Amino acid sequence: MPEPTSSTDNSHYEQACDQAIAMCDGNLRSTIKALIMANEYLELELLELREAISTGCMPKQRSSPSSQVA
Repeated sequence: MPEPTSSTDNSHYEQACDQAIAMCDGNLRSTIKALIMANEYLELELLELREAISTGCMPKQRSSPSSQVA
């Protein structure tokens, strides 16, 4: 989990907000709706992963580049 950001270093949140609003052509209602939809999608993904793990279905381990022989 990411570490909490100090209250004096919120510039990346400000930039993310500006970017989200710009992607919705400045429409704040559309921006909020898009963020809610994205959050719901991520919550569903998390629920599905938790269910898969609880039933013993683990995702494949990715091989690290250092483990591959050149």
